[in-house]
Amino acid sequence: MMSYCSWALHDELLNKAYHNTEWGVPLKDDQKQFEFLSLEVMQCGLSWTLVLKKRAVLQACFDNFDYEKIASYTEADVERIISAEGMIRSAAKIRAIIGNARQFIKIRSEFGSFSNYLWRYSGGKTILYNKHSEGYIPASNGLSDTISRDLKKRGFKYLGSVTVYSHLQACGIINDHGQNCPRYHEINENYPTVTKRRYKERNINKFD
Repeated sequence: MMSYCSWALHDELLNKAYHNTEWGVPLKDDQKQFEFLSLEVMQCGLSWTLVLKKRAVLQACFDNFDYEKIASYTEADVERIISAEGMIRSAAKIRAIIGNARQFIKIRSEFGSFSNYLWRYSGGKTILYNKHSEGYIPASNGLSDTISRDLKKRGFKYLGSVTVYSHLQACGIINDHGQNCPRYHEINENYPTVTKRRYKERNINKFD
């Protein structure tokens, strides 16, 4: 019987809408890539539902995640953002997003786009890891380790392996929808995929 991923049912208005329209859909738009990365930065130590509730505030404070504009932000912008009503008040995370925007632009210059940089790790295809569709989902793996290390070398902040793994799920490089979820099949039918063995997986949880 088909049923949506269990985490998407916790909040019908936020989680389910995000799950059904964005999460896991192969993403090639750089501005949206940067938004997803920045939301992941803000989520560190917090719940994803909270970040989704704050998404409109974050979009307003960060110029809709226009990385070119954000790269020119100053300390005055940090103060502006942190004092905004409803904002997640973490100066360190705000500064990380600003710094990440500058490194993001450098990657675009080197690879043509950030999406080109990221998707080369999967050969341009969505990865289907063994057992993941059965609900055995890790917090990180060897691929997220590799990408996280490279991003850190390039100067990105708050993008450890767990955070990067979440981003790979969100932008469709890894399809971690459950096999009974309609979205799992919709994505596989409409985008190129490759099946791979699991490797260096840590903190595996079983989801329904």
